[in-house]
Amino acid sequence: MPGTRSPLAEIGRDQLMALIDHTSAVIYMRGADGRYLLVNREYERLFNLRREDIVGLTDHDLFPRDIADAFRQNDLEALAGGVPVQMEEEAPGEDGTSRWYITVKFPLIDENGHAYAVAGISTDITKRTLAEAALRDSEERFRLLAEHAQDIIFRYRTDPDPGMEYLSRAVESITGRRAEEFYAEPGLILDCVLPEDRPLFQQSWQARRTGTITFRLRRADQEIVFVEQRASTVTDDDGRIVAVEGILRDVTERIAAEKERTELEQQLRQAERLDSLGQLAGGIAHDFNNLLAVISGYADMLADELGEDHPGHADATGIKHAANRGSALTRQLLIFSRSEPSRPEVIDLNAVAADMQRLLGRTLGEDIEFGTDLAPGLPPVVMDRSKLEQVLMNAALNSRAAMPDGGRLTIRTALEKDRVCLSVIDTGCGMTPEVMARAFEPFFTTRGRGSGTGLGLATAYGVVTDAGGSISLESEPGRGTTLRVRLPAGAEPAAPPESPAAPPKPAKPGRGLKVFVVEDEEAVRDIVCRLLRKAGYEVAAAPNPHEALRMCREEDLRFDMLLSDVIMPGMSGTQLAAELRRERPDLPVLFMSGYTSGPAPGGQAMPPDAPLIHKPFDSRTLLGEVQKMIEERIH
Repeated sequence: MPGTRSPLAEIGRDQLMALIDHTSAVIYMRGADGRYLLVNREYERLFNLRREDIVGLTDHDLFPRDIADAFRQNDLEALAGGVPVQMEEEAPGEDGTSRWYITVKFPLIDENGHAYAVAGISTDITKRTLAEAALRDSEERFRLLAEHAQDIIFRYRTDPDPGMEYLSRAVESITGRRAEEFYAEPGLILDCVLPEDRPLFQQSWQARRTGTITFRLRRADQEIVFVEQRASTVTDDDGRIVAVEGILRDVTERIAAEKERTELEQQLRQAERLDSLGQLAGGIAHDFNNLLAVISGYADMLADELGEDHPGHADATGIKHAANRGSALTRQLLIFSRSEPSRPEVIDLNAVAADMQRLLGRTLGEDIEFGTDLAPGLPPVVMDRSKLEQVLMNAALNSRAAMPDGGRLTIRTALEKDRVCLSVIDTGCGMTPEVMARAFEPFFTTRGRGSGTGLGLATAYGVVTDAGGSISLESEPGRGTTLRVRLPAGAEPAAPPESPAAPPKPAKPGRGLKVFVVEDEEAVRDIVCRLLRKAGYEVAAAPNPHEALRMCREEDLRFDMLLSDVIMPGMSGTQLAAELRRERPDLPVLFMSGYTSGPAPGGQAMPPDAPLIHKPFDSRTLLGEVQKMIEERIH
């Protein structure tokens, strides 16, 4: 209607000030010269100043120079442009800390079109700015952590357009490929996984719940590595899997260590089984040698009673030879179980090789052509015969295993300067350089599980080097294997063993010499006592060490020497000897045993001045050792 004024025209200064005073934004107006014309109540509260004190001042009167310069520059930009401009500004807060504002500045234009002032509206965005800064810092820390981690940190987009979104720097050291290769080729990660492991890998990226899996990955240099993945899938609002993210860790060394530990555990169990077998064989040998000692003793007595002219003398001698053969078989049983005690002696390698040929010829099989090639007149060597036989046994069994379809095995001897050489030669499958390099390692074996301990060549190495010799292998795949043992040669050729001379006649009862026999096996105790009495000794006997001690202490038993078994229930012969020598330090002691291996039972060491005769022994050996002990210690 004519003459009606607009409601906006009726709004006065007070209403406008009320409007700007009740907003949370900072509102102000500055003239073209930079002096304040107006501020709202929020400005007053923020800087703790009254507007009357602010009007007429400039920013340089209120703020530090660098901040005031920035404010003035922004004002001039708004005045010069003639249009509103928006920027972020920093200003000191009421607590002295910096605060950030998003500010809109616009010029005020007079009727002539000149910008005479600039107005500003600033909204506090400090919280948002700090949150963004914290996010940037967090992202930077994560980036540094990821880039310096030894594991691969990854995120792979599966939908809608498959592709690698992030890979940490460790990808290059683990896979041998740069991250850019995986970004450029989305399917490369799957191609690197070994074909046998791809189904497991793909399934882990498709499962709603993923866990830890281990798969094999082929590096750029074709080396295979084991990788452990810990990942989880990412779904969208509709529940579709859109990404997979997680960690990939190289666990090749751990897998190898676990495999080695498993193999060592298996080998340990095998060694424990072998040890149990050795203990069983030792126990059998002990009992069997006791029986052989009885047989041998009675055969000696029978032959002696009959005389050489009696028709039955040859039969008694045959019984004695059979007992000796039984003793040899017992010795072989101990060789198999690695329980034969060490007894270095002067031996002839040709004789050992010939004996082993007779023994092995019946066990290697008809498809193995087994022979010897022995150099005559070899010097003797000093070595434990049973250990040398063990070396030959292991070598022959290894050769047999290398010739599953048959072949030829030869034991050869030769003299090489000051060394006697013993070779075991087969025509088997041979060894690769890698296998040959590890052949002497303990527990290393090429046989299947349960077929060998891997201790054969390692034991052989220790036995030969302990005797001052050397052992070596020569082999090629498909060309057989030669095991060479070289031992220090003696000065003279080995002479054939001579029959032991008959011992001097022992003392008669009138001399008053008494032997105390302690033996838990009744039959052995009986024959030993009979042999001693027949030779003219007085004899006292006890079935075990405890009874022997009782007889000495309660019956005041007197005797000139102790003849004791070593292994007996309750107390060993070595412990018994130690007890008796507490009162008689010079007591002559002679031990007899069918089996000894390692430390003496009970932890009591074998006295150095107490010889040991091994069961089964003949009467000459027994009586000769008894008389020798009495003559040395009494006369």
